[in-house]
Amino acid sequence: MKYLDCVELMIEKEEYAKEGVHKGMQGVIWLEECIDGEWDVCFPQCGEKADIAEISIKEQDLKLIPRMDAKVNEQIKAEFGD
Repeated sequence: MKYLDCVELMIEKEEYAKEGVHKGMQGVIWLEECIDGEWDVCFPQCGEKADIAEISIKEQDLKLIPRMDAKVNEQIKAEFGD
C-alpha cells in the first residue's frame, strides 16, 4: 500500500467504530508512510460534507480497491445512525 491508494475496511472493530468508521467503508491512504503497521486513512463523504474520520488503521484490516466511492460510506453511516 502507498499514499493515495484506495482501501476498504475489512473488519468491524470498536476502536474504529468509536470514530464512526465501520466495516465496508472506503477511504484513501493519507500519509506517505506506514507507522507501526498502521496507515492514516481518510474516510470521506460526498461533496462538501465533512469527512467521517481520518484515523490510523492496521494494514491487515484493509484491502486495496481500484476506486473509492464515498456514497458507500454515507450508506453505512446511515445504517449505524452515526
